[in-house]
Order: sequence, then structure tokens, then C-alpha cells
Amino acid sequence: MKKWLFVIVIAVLIGYEWMSRDQEDAKADLNIKTVQVSTDKGSKNLTVIPKGQIYQGNLLLVNKDYPVQPSGVSADIVRLTDYEELTSGYGLLDHKTLLSRQVAEKFTKMVHAAAGEDINSFLISSGYRDNEKQKQLYEEKGADYALPPGYSEHNLGLSLDIGSSQMAMSHAPEGQWLRDNAWDYGFILRYPEDKTDITGIKYEPWHFRYVGLPHSVIMRDKNFTLEEYLEFLKEQKSIATTVNGVEYQISYIEVNGNTPVPTPDAQHIEFSGDNMNGVIMTVYP
Repeated sequence: MKKWLFVIVIAVLIGYEWMSRDQEDAKADLNIKTVQVSTDKGSKNLTVIPKGQIYQGNLLLVNKDYPVQPSGVSADIVRLTDYEELTSGYGLLDHKTLLSRQVAEKFTKMVHAAAGEDINSFLISSGYRDNEKQKQLYEEKGADYALPPGYSEHNLGLSLDIGSSQMAMSHAPEGQWLRDNAWDYGFILRYPEDKTDITGIKYEPWHFRYVGLPHSVIMRDKNFTLEEYLEFLKEQKSIATTVNGVEYQISYIEVNGNTPVPTPDAQHIEFSGDNMNGVIMTVYP
């Protein structure tokens, strides 16, 4: 009987897939659904990952080959000057700067930590950009330092250009502190000097991207760009790591449609698409 119940659940999920198949990817159902099913070995959780999840999350790869999908833009974009708590400890080059609220909160925490080491001349020169603003920058900077509208991480709301009010970031104490410590706060130096052949973008000591823990720490320890990290996860399928005493299990899931996957009980679970054809599941206590 339990086997038949499991088969029925799978059938329902397949039906769910057929009903959704005619939707455009950008408009697909993005609700992750979890059901409990019974088997001969007891009950377990089965989570349905919709195809649209490929285009949402902190680990999206955005470059000249993989543009931002409409659903990939952070849903919590805010103007920083509207929130006093989000502009503490640093300056703004443009008071109209927009950014994901989540990223702004993490950045504020990070600069406060740097201030404890007498590194306190940070400023944000750019955050979220819409396509019109990105087009203008692309025409001004050229392909070596910018990407066309829709192909820039700044179109996500997860990236920011960080400067120093004292000197260029390549020489500033703020730049060195970030290169050493940003990883511990979920940020990565997106375009390193020695990886331009992989990223396709020249060295940008000011451009940092939020990917979250534990991913940023793994990328630091393995000297990975985001491109290399996502390829690593796709090859490994599953890895385990411990960061700050917390044990993480990270799994790569290929998603061709609404995809059911077993998920653990009583755990924190985060899903992020890679903007290609997979979803990364991160589980921790």
C-alpha cells in the first residue's frame, strides 16, 4: 500500500509538470512545494523544485552567455538612503543607489567589522542598475569593463562596486581588507586579476558579489571564480563542508522541469538556481 501511495504522489507531480509545461520560463510557478510520502522504510519529505527556480537565487551565473531573467532580479531592491540602518559606516557616491536589502544588511555588518580594525573609509559607487543605466555604462566603458544590458551582475541587485574615499581600491586599505575578509561575510571578489580568461572581464578590485555562506568560503579556499565553483558542484553532485562550526551539505540538482527531490527533515534548506540548467540545494542545521 505504501509503495502505491508513493507512485500516486509521483503521478501527481508529473501531472503538475504537464500543467506547467506551456508556461514561459520567466513566468513559471516559482513556489517550491514539499510533501511527505510514505515508503516501506518510513516517511520522507519530497520537495518539488520548479523549473523557474533555475533563474532565482544568490548563485546565479550572469555573464555574456547567461543573461539575467526577469525572475532573477532580487525582489527586495531598495533605495539605500530610505533606510538609515542600511547606510551606517560607509558613504554613497550616488544617493539614488539601489541594492538588494539582504545584500545591504550583509555589507553593513561587514564594514562595521572592518571599522573594528580601523578600516573605515568605505563607499559604494554603484549597486543595482536597470537596463537603461547598464546600456549607458556599456557604451561609455566598452566590453573590457562592462557587459551589455541584461548581461551584467548589477542587473541582479546582488553586486556592488565598493570604493575608498582615500585612494584607488587597488591600493587602499579597504581594498586589501575586502580581499582578505569579504569571503567570511558571503561576498566574493568577482573578477580577480588572475582569472580574466575565465570571467571574460578585466581585473576589477572594486566589484564584489554576494553569494552567501558557505559558498564564498569554499570559493576562497579553492581559489574558484563563480564559473569554476558552479562547474565543480555540477561535477561533484554533492559536497560537505564546515564553516564557523556549522556543517553544510551542498547538492547540485539538474532541473529539466518540475523536479521532485528527497529533502531532509528539521533542517534549514536553501535553493538557488545557477541560471543555466541546475539548482543548488544547501542544507544546514
